[in-house]
Formats: sequence, structure tokens, C-alpha cells
Amino acid sequence: MGLDAQPSGVCAGGGRGAAGPWTSPSALRPPLLRLSFIFLLLAAPSARAAGYKTCPMVKLDMLNVHLVAHTHDDVGWLKTVDQYFYGTYNTIQHAGVQYILDSVISSLLAEPTRRFVYVEMAFFSRWWHQQTNATQDVVRELVRQGRLEFANGGWVMNDEAATHYGAIIDQMTLGLRFLEDTFGSDGRPLVAWHIDPFGHSREQASLFAQMGFDGFFFGRLDYQDKLVRKKMLRMEQLWRASASLKPPAADLFTSVLPNLYNPPKNLCWDVLCADRPIVDDPRSPEYNAKELVDYFLKLATAQGQYYRTHHTIMTMGSDFQYENANMWFKNLDKLIQLVNAQQQANGSRVNVLYSTPACYLWELNKANLTWSVKQDDFFPYADGPHKFWTGFFTSRPALKRYERLSYNFLQVCNQLEALAGPAANVGPYGSGDSAPLNEAMAVLQHHDAVSGTSKQHVADDYARQVAAGWGPCEVLLSNALALLSGSKEEFIFCRNLNISLCPLSQTSKNFQVTIYNPLGRKVDWMVRLPVGKNIFLVKDPSGTVVPSDVVTVPSSDRQDLLFSASVPALGFSIYSVTQAPGQSPQTRIPQSRSQKPASHVKASSHILTIQNEHIWARFDPDTGLLMEMKNLDQDVLLPIRQAFYWYNASTGNSLSAQVSGAYIFRPTRQEPLPISHWAQTRLVKTDLVQEVHQNFSAWCSQVVRLYPGQRHLELEWTVGPIPVGDGWGKEVISYFDTALETKGLFFTDSNGREILERRRNYRPTWKLKQTEPVAGNYYPVNSRIYITDGDVQLTVLTDRSQGGSSLRDGSIELMVHRRLLRDDERGVGEPLLEKGAGLWVRGRHLVLLDKVRTAAVGHRLQAEKELLAPQVVLAPGGGTPYHLEVTPRKQYSGMRRELPPNVHLLTLARWGRQMLLLRLEHQFALGEDMVGNLSSPVTLDLTDLFSAFTIIDLKETTLAANQLRANASRLQWKSNEDAALKPSPSQLDPASITLQPMEIRTFLASVQWGKDG
Repeated sequence: MGLDAQPSGVCAGGGRGAAGPWTSPSALRPPLLRLSFIFLLLAAPSARAAGYKTCPMVKLDMLNVHLVAHTHDDVGWLKTVDQYFYGTYNTIQHAGVQYILDSVISSLLAEPTRRFVYVEMAFFSRWWHQQTNATQDVVRELVRQGRLEFANGGWVMNDEAATHYGAIIDQMTLGLRFLEDTFGSDGRPLVAWHIDPFGHSREQASLFAQMGFDGFFFGRLDYQDKLVRKKMLRMEQLWRASASLKPPAADLFTSVLPNLYNPPKNLCWDVLCADRPIVDDPRSPEYNAKELVDYFLKLATAQGQYYRTHHTIMTMGSDFQYENANMWFKNLDKLIQLVNAQQQANGSRVNVLYSTPACYLWELNKANLTWSVKQDDFFPYADGPHKFWTGFFTSRPALKRYERLSYNFLQVCNQLEALAGPAANVGPYGSGDSAPLNEAMAVLQHHDAVSGTSKQHVADDYARQVAAGWGPCEVLLSNALALLSGSKEEFIFCRNLNISLCPLSQTSKNFQVTIYNPLGRKVDWMVRLPVGKNIFLVKDPSGTVVPSDVVTVPSSDRQDLLFSASVPALGFSIYSVTQAPGQSPQTRIPQSRSQKPASHVKASSHILTIQNEHIWARFDPDTGLLMEMKNLDQDVLLPIRQAFYWYNASTGNSLSAQVSGAYIFRPTRQEPLPISHWAQTRLVKTDLVQEVHQNFSAWCSQVVRLYPGQRHLELEWTVGPIPVGDGWGKEVISYFDTALETKGLFFTDSNGREILERRRNYRPTWKLKQTEPVAGNYYPVNSRIYITDGDVQLTVLTDRSQGGSSLRDGSIELMVHRRLLRDDERGVGEPLLEKGAGLWVRGRHLVLLDKVRTAAVGHRLQAEKELLAPQVVLAPGGGTPYHLEVTPRKQYSGMRRELPPNVHLLTLARWGRQMLLLRLEHQFALGEDMVGNLSSPVTLDLTDLFSAFTIIDLKETTLAANQLRANASRLQWKSNEDAALKPSPSQLDPASITLQPMEIRTFLASVQWGKDG
């Protein structure tokens, strides 16, 4: 995607995948070529065995130029996935993926030396299911011979800034499983291939290494970084992608492609290009062969100077190219023949060959060189002065939140499908299925999807697919909950609780609430439901009345019912809610009071305070703003001011014409403007909640909230519609200001997992020339950002991916929303000016104040709770028994004992008729818990851990579950920090599974379900 991804004359493109099975009658599709011709070509003598053994021969004493024929097919960008796949709406962009694959296969069959690389399984799987058996057999043979090679192999090429590691693993697993099921080990990708994402995270590299990839290729690199790397011969190096995992577990050889992912200038031979084809007939007045060969030789020699071996790679393809593959291959055939002929004619030392990323990597490994080591990441990315791609960290915040909510719901769906067994898929509520949501969520990880950088109609289609995926999961949940509870209820899923809409709870006198907990530990959770103007009695699973409150929301007619629910590990609790007769609701309305601005009345001596047993927060009586926070357990007091500001989006100036847009963040000035210097406040206090409601303007408000037992301050903000009638695009931030002496440092997570240190106006591997002091210091914040003075730590947890920074010592800022009037000219062709639901955004920041030594325990465990918050399902009650002989139950746990606090149940999902996919993760980094032992290795016994099923057999796999760990091996690389390291052997004893800090272990478990399944 993006204009800088276009070779001369190319129209850039994108694409997206739809939820649900992609099938079409294969009989409707004709064979690509006559079968006799097909099998003649497939018998070509160049074919050998699988893997690296199918790579072409090189010439050791020459510069070998590896030509990689490829297409980059965005799974959504300017058109939707269906529009891209079928080639409709070519007035938006000429692109048709089905024709690309048809054409490529035909061209590969026409000449046995040709090779091609394909990446996006969202498209390939759809195309595959539309082919005849004969065509599928031909493609299998091309894959076996290594002439059609898959790189990366995920459902999509995911974004690396706005994606959570769990969702990355899920989408990679989906794509790699398709390849494994379809082609076996012949189709297993050997290299990761992220040629278009806008910056690269360290956690992404770590995950790729744990999936078994031998190397990683990418295209986008900061323009300053690239200049230094070319000069220092560091375009290729070893990336040590974890500070916790023992090398080489997270080490990944990484290569920066020389020309983004495009062909060299003047050498693009696609229907989308305008470059001259090779004319090799000297009698023709159009003859240009000698000129192009001389040009190519100079180009190859110049490019080779920036790499350390006698090998260099050229990407011959770009966005949605090869729709007429014959154009490309015919010219590449000529180029190879003509250039290689110069070896004998003129003594040329350049050898050109069809190759693949894996074959190129194989030659680098055989060179047996020692490589430098990188330990940070590749954020933020800039493609020129004043051009920082840090706006997309926040773009389309509503879609980013929907993605995170849907990740939660997918895990709940997967878990209940595993706990209930086949009865979850076919039951009294119909056919339940997790696959449509799994595929829709995989599509949403694409680097123009969750990033917020597609056209508006494409973003709408992403949301449509995800919403469609929720439906079959709701059926699955209903089947599973009925089975496990023993009662068939009329289950209701209130999808609009974030805006306090749930017709059942708001109109019914009696209803029941099922709370499902997807964590491996018991949780206590405050349930909050909109209700009518009544008083209710709430009973727990044992029938005991529990404390509850009906809170009237200030400045509205809305009432919320609150009660605290206790839910066992990997299980549910069912609470009953009954309207209490004869009681006046007025007796339960909490006290509330209005705080007027200081400019209108004399400052009150009364300071607003909210407090529970762990923390208190105080608010300035003059401004209504947060002014102080205290951790009562550790006796830590911190003056802190929080308010909302906005940056005026640049429309270009004398320094640069660059504007702020969907990708680019560029404010007009360094200082943000306050939305308001004060807030109108209302105080709400009951036994179950204390809140300060702050109103900053007609389009910005916030509720600062404390529940009993809560160890963090919850800030629920609502922003929008952002006014742009004044002609100014606006980028809104929540700003925290303290007196902590942070020495220019702050810390952000990498895809929700390990933590990276950030320093203002600094890059660890080159001397930065800063052109944008604000945007150039923004980093992706997937789940948390914190600052510390070495003693006290202030952490802010987010509920979605956002851009964030610390532009002054003691400060934290997080961008929550942006609405812009200009396109930033990176190809999307429209401003980020959302309409409809995207105008209003509501979200939460959780603020934790701790001593540094204990801070990790707080933010690690709380982030896990937020990501996998309990799922609430309602029912009117009065259901019928699932089995007459089984007594319904109000509480259930799928585990016999809880997981330790440092172990996270990352995945529990069905893998086959009697097989489950299980991932267990150590969620603490090495040395992170400085007081307890949560950063120590932990050992589990899986033999009787789960109550819902019995594990009959256990096999350990690599992270994406596409190869057995015992059989997996990776290429070894020598670094300048240590010799070639070999991975530590891992023993598999189901009764003794040990997890090292930050280690994820993946298993395929053959199981037998109990009577409930």
C-alpha cells in the first residue's frame, strides 16, 4: 500500500478477507492447461526434494542476483476483500487476485526455471477452494518442487504497531494450518515476509522466531536508519528479539530489502507499469537489450555494495501485480538469459537467477559470516523529514476497540467450544461455529485494517465481517452454556453495554446474569447493567443476597445496577436479579453534587475525594481536575494533573508540505491546546462505587471511578464528535503531568508483551536528526505506558492500541481520537473524517501508582484481566432442563485448580474432533518482579489440570502449531556477541511442564470429554 510503494506507472492496491468459508463449485472452473502438457512440464529435471534442497544453483565466484517474483496483495485497503479478489470496482483500483493466481500458475507451468512467491492465505485459500482437483494436483506439485513458494503464510500480513500478540499468533496459526493441511511440510514457509507494515516491533520478531522461521524480510525502514545501515553494511543482521528468552529462542536473522518491495527503476514489466519491455531483436528500431543489460549490471553491482555476501536480492513485483504474469516472466526470462550471456562474452561477474526469499537466505547462511546484533525495534518509522508514520497508532479508535473486544469474545468462544466439546457446535440453539469470527479477526489484523488506514467503506466492511462472526459464536456459547449449566435458557447477548443499552435488563422485573471468566484464575468483577427505575435484589449462585446498588447517572435519566460477582477459573457463575416490590427507588439514588467552575463562584474549600481501601484520588476544587493520587498500601503520594488537549493538525508549511492524515501525525505546533482549563464535576458515592463525573466541553467528558478492592484509578473518557467546522483538524490527547524526574525516559509495551525503554529524541542505533519533536517521539502503546524516577512508577493501561509518549519529564500523553480534513498522500486518497458511529469514542485508561519494585505485578495482572474481562450473558430465566436426569447448576469451572498468577492461559481451542490446541504462557519478564517469585520459572502438572476433559496424549509444537517441536530445527547464525547458539532441548512430561520467564509453550492435546461434553 501507499504511494511510495509504487514503481513507475504502478497503481498501488489493497485487499481484505471475508468471514466464513470461501467455497465455490470447483466444477465451474476449467483446468489451466491441457493435462498432458502440465505433467510434461512437471517432470522437468530441475525438480528435486522439498525445503532448501529445491533451491537453484548459484555461482560461488560471482555476484548472484536473486530475482524474487512476487505480488503484494493487501487484504483490504482501497477496496474490500471481495472487490479485490473478484476484481470489481476497478475504477477505484485495478486489482483482481483470482486472475493473478490463475495467471501465475499458467506461467510457472510454461517454463520450469520460473519461481514465484505468495503470501496472503486469506486470498489463496479462497482461490484454492474454487479450483478443480486436477488444478489442485498441479499446484501441489509446483509447491513440492519449490517453484511456488509461500512466504510468511499468515492469513494476512499483519500490522506490527496496533496488533496484540495473541491476535497475531491466532492469525498466523490460521494461515499456517491451511498450508499444513493442504501441502504438508512442502508448503511450510521458511521465512517471514513483512514487506509493507509501517515499522517493525521487537515482539513480532520474537513471535516469528518461536514459530520456527529461519529469517525475516521487510521493506519499510526509517530513511535515516537506512542511510546509516547502508554505510555500515548492516542491512542484514541478527535481531535478538527478547530480553528474557534464552538465545537463540527469539533470535531472528533480519534482512532489509533494498527497494522497499518494488522492482528497480525502469524494470517493472506489469500491466500496471509503463516501463519499456526488453526488445532483444537487434533488427528492431525498438531494440534496447544492450542498454537494459548494461543498466542492470551497474544496478546490481551498486546494490551489492551495501550487502556483505556475494548475493543480493531484487523484488520483481509490487501491489496486485502479475494479473498478466506472462508479461513479467517473459521479460525476466530474457533478462536472465541476456545478463548471464555476458559472463562468457565480456567476462561479467554477475549471475542472475530466479529465486525465492528462502533460497536467498540459505545462501547467506552458507556464507558462515558473523553478524551484528540488534536488540531494540524499528519504531517510529519516517519516510522523510517531517514525515513520521505515528498517526495510525490511533487512527479509527472505535475500530481498534472493536478489535480488542472481539479478541476477547473469540477467546471465550474458543474456550467454551473446547470445554463443551462437540455439543457446542450442534445443540438446541442451532449450529455454533468459531470459524467465521476467527477468520474475520484474522483479516482485521491486516496492516491496513486495525491500523485504521483503509478507505471508509473498507473499514465499514471490516466491522461488518467481525459483527457477522459474532453471531455463530453466540449460538456456540448458548449451546455450551446450556450443556454446562444443565439449563436451556433464552440467552441474550447485549452488544451495546458500552453505551448502556440492554433491553432485557432495562425492561424485565426478573432476569439472570451468567458471567463467564476466561482466565485461569478466579476473578471478582463488578457487573454493571442498565436497568429501569426500580430497586433489585441480587442473589449469588448459592441463593444468598449480595450487596447491590442502583446508581443514577448524573445529567441523565439512566440507572445502572451494580453488584460484585465472584467467578471461578475458566468457568461461570449465574446470578439472579429480581425487582424488589414495594420499595421506592429514590431511597437508593446516590448523593451527587455539582462543582461549578472557579470563574463563576468563589473557590470552595471542599476538595473532592474518592477513596477505597487501596487508593484515593483528590480533585482541585477550583478546576475540577485530578490533582493528587495516593497508594495507601505503599504510602506513595503523587501530585498528578490530568486533562484533555488537542493538537492542531498540520496542513503543510514552509518546512514541508506534509499534512497530518490517517498514517502521518504532524501537529502545527509543539504545544497542544487545552480543550478546557476546568471541568464541571458531579460526585457520585455509594457503597459499591465512587465517581467524579467531569464535563470538559460539549464533546469531551470523563468519569473517574473507584470500585471497592480496586488497586487502580479508572478513567472512562468519551470524546466526539470532534468539531472541525473551524477548518482545523484535531488530534485529541489525554495528558498526565507529574513532578517525577524521569530523565527523558519512558517505557512502552511491544504488542502487549515485553517492555521497551524509550528516550526522547534518541534512537539506539543511529544519531537521530529530529525534525518533528512531537510526532517523532510517539510510539505504539498496545496495552501500557509508564514513567518512573527509579523509586515510584506511574503506569497507564489502555483498552486498545493508541499512540503515546512522554514529551516532558514526568508526563505521559496518549492520543485517544483524531479527526482530520486532509489526506496525507500515502495512497488512501481520503481524509480521516469518520462519520456515523466512529464520531463518538468511549474508552478507559487505568492508572496505577506503585513502587518500582512491585509495579510489574500490578500492571501485568491487571492488563491480563482487562484483555480477558468476563463475558456477561443475560437470560429472562425459567429455562428448561438440558437433561431431565441432570440437576441444573449455577456455578462451573473447567479447571480442577487455578493457574499460578504468573501463568496465562493464552489459547484453549478445538483443533479436531478429539483434539485441542493449548498454549500456556509465562507472563512475567526476567527480573521484573523484584519482590516475589513471579519472574521465576514455574512448573505445571497438566495431567489433571482440566475438569471438562481428560488429556489422553500431549504433543508439543512450535508456536503456530504447524510442526512438532521435537522435529523443528532452525538455521544457526553466528553473531558478534556470541558463537552460533543451539536451542535448549525441551523435555515433554505432561506432569511437569516448566515455563521460563516470557516463554510460551504450545501443545496439541488428544482429549476425552467428560459427561458434560
